Amino acid sequence: MRTDSRLSRVLHALIHMDRAEGPLTSEDIASLLGTNPVVVRRLLAGLRDCGYVQSEKGHGGGWELGVELDSITLLDVYRAVGEPPIFSDLISEDHPECLIERSVNAHLSATLGEAQKVLLEKFASVSLGMLARDFEGKLPKGKGAGKRRGRA
Repeated sequence: MRTDSRLSRVLHALIHMDRAEGPLTSEDIASLLGTNPVVVRRLLAGLRDCGYVQSEKGHGGGWELGVELDSITLLDVYRAVGEPPIFSDLISEDHPECLIERSVNAHLSATLGEAQKVLLEKFASVSLGMLARDFEGKLPKGKGAGKRRGRA
């Protein structure tokens, strides 16, 4: 099963956007993420709909943050990218008539549901500003993290 990296990719892009000196094009962001500009536009569409990012077309255009990183949580971004699966599919439905499989699946489903609830609560308590400051704290002394832009 292929893993879903939308959340990680978008978080990465948002912190770069905050550090950029101007708008970043879809091509710029695609280069940072090792993907295609079309994928970037799809990734950022939900964030734009929520007001977290904005985009301008044409010369000098691109993607910018619409709000401060401290006002966006991991949960906000998770929801904006379509709530991708958090856990791989641990449930087998090879033999739905088997009582053992049904019992195992029921317990796994309940446990995964509880774990997801705890994880999403944690997501709600972590802002992107916290992630950015953690990154900055790991930089070697004298190395700049790029320019942070102030927003209204």
